[in-house]
Amino acid sequence: MSVEYSLVRAPRDVEQILALQAENHRDVVDALTAQREGFTSVRHEPSVLHAMNRAYPSVIATSGDVLAGYCLMMAQQFRAAVPLLDPMFALFDRLQWRGTPLAGHPRWFVMGQVCVARAFRGQGVFDGLYHTLREAYSAPFDFVLTEISQRNERSMRAHRRVGFETLHVYRDPAGDETWEVVVWDWRGGSGC
Repeated sequence: MSVEYSLVRAPRDVEQILALQAENHRDVVDALTAQREGFTSVRHEPSVLHAMNRAYPSVIATSGDVLAGYCLMMAQQFRAAVPLLDPMFALFDRLQWRGTPLAGHPRWFVMGQVCVARAFRGQGVFDGLYHTLREAYSAPFDFVLTEISQRNERSMRAHRRVGFETLHVYRDPAGDETWEVVVWDWRGGSGC
């Protein structure tokens, strides 16, 4: 199957992202699938995701009319738009990357979520999404941050392969989960 990479161009693209996100959410995938193939942790409100993509289009992979995967670009200006992520942004405000505090630093964004459709897994789509993300946003931004549940082993391995490094590890007692804050520094030239 031929896969093409682009930025979100139309509302239909966002609707397809929302559908794939829901299909792979941790509340609907069984434990074995979550462990082997990963899962999504956040369900975005449609209006918020549309607004995010009007400001900074996310990266999508398509095969014909089928969405093969997506990589959400979440600029800092949307930090209050997803209340579930408030604790993550509060944590980021207390961290530093290579001696520079993240709070007030304008040249980073959050990789809001990445997901590859089941039929396209193991075919390099994940790497292609991130390669396209870097091409699209490395001029205005120096690095990208995200957090990954250590339980999501497939995602952890894939992010390391692309070039992400661990910045911070913490335990969320409310969710009984250990998370890693990871960063992909584009100034250093590592990764895709």
